[in-house]
Amino acid sequence: MNQPAKKSLVPILILGAFFFIFGFVTWLNGTLIQYLKIACELNDFQALLVAFAFYISYFVMALPASWVLKQTGFKNGMSLGLFIMATGALLFIPAAEDRNYNLFLTGLFIIGTGLSILQTASNPYVTIVGPIESAAKRISIMGICNKVAGVFAPIILGAIVLSDADTLVAELSTMDEWSKNIRLNDLASRVVMPYSIMAAVLTVLGILVRYSPLPEIEEENEAVVESGAIIQHESILQFPNLVFGVIALFLYVGVEVLAGDTIGPYGQSQNIPLSEAKNFTAYTLTAMLLGYIIGIFTIPKIISQAKALTFSAITGIVFSIAAIFTTGYVSVLFIALLGLANALVWPAIWPLAIGGLGKFTKTGSALLIMAIAGGAMLPLLYGKLSELNFIGKHQAYWILVPCYCFILFYSIRGHKITKWK
Repeated sequence: MNQPAKKSLVPILILGAFFFIFGFVTWLNGTLIQYLKIACELNDFQALLVAFAFYISYFVMALPASWVLKQTGFKNGMSLGLFIMATGALLFIPAAEDRNYNLFLTGLFIIGTGLSILQTASNPYVTIVGPIESAAKRISIMGICNKVAGVFAPIILGAIVLSDADTLVAELSTMDEWSKNIRLNDLASRVVMPYSIMAAVLTVLGILVRYSPLPEIEEENEAVVESGAIIQHESILQFPNLVFGVIALFLYVGVEVLAGDTIGPYGQSQNIPLSEAKNFTAYTLTAMLLGYIIGIFTIPKIISQAKALTFSAITGIVFSIAAIFTTGYVSVLFIALLGLANALVWPAIWPLAIGGLGKFTKTGSALLIMAIAGGAMLPLLYGKLSELNFIGKHQAYWILVPCYCFILFYSIRGHKITKWK
């Protein structure tokens, strides 16, 4: 749907605010993993259940979210999503009081549920609100809002809950069980204030969105012209570009979360102090922010969405292998630089995957949102591999390479396939 620039500006500003929220809430997880590992006395695999609980909600709730949006419309659905997120944030209060890891995970799942509604509505909105050929550029602008929040989120939360991280870990190793529990209970309580503020902000935003001037977007009629005849699709699975796009997005979110959420613990495994490693997620997000800025100035004037995706996939392969064959700060730097490689993947896949879906756009969007479950599965796989003595945290990053290889296939061939043979 093409709209005049003036009519598009207000929705884009509102959507930019949404993407800022997505980034802030999502990229707290990298710090939460390190924080809860200490507070709840977890191993690496258990700590990475933070990412699993958060991202698996997208898989479970994306199709219900699509149904909700059909019942409520985009605007009311977004408002509902914000209220659901506020509920999940409030659950952190009793979780911290009891130092109950399962309750923390439940809160994260509920936050992810609210985000799945927001994402299901907002991503196609950004794609449809202007010309399809510049969709990646608009999503890049949204990405800047997302990643600016993502840069600051782990730093802010880290300063609140892990301000004395190295000293705390050293003290805990010498304490008796009674003193240790008191110290850990105090640590757990540090998360109450930031998540209480988050719940309040999300509630206010939900009310404001409900009464905002954000317009509804009508569904387009779906029709494909082939050999002079109009072909009506009967199933969402009849769009190969979408099916391959879902797989590519699943793998992409997996490698994006790996680069952001595992870089801190990986840095510690490379003998880097926690006081430094706790901020490494922000470095990955900074690299992504740079990539989005590049996208705004190059897509589609200099490079097409598909070419940008090809370049991103190749860069991802190179940086992954470089991280594996180096050590220490250099290796950590290459993991952080994966943020640069990842930046344009999401903006490029979305328009390529939902192009031509017409009346199936909302369902196609829901399937793409379900693919965010890659952020649940791949980090968990990495966590399991990293605990194996003959693999470890360093060599476990090999799982990145085949993921980028499939994304490369989608950029060159997969998105061009319009029908199954």
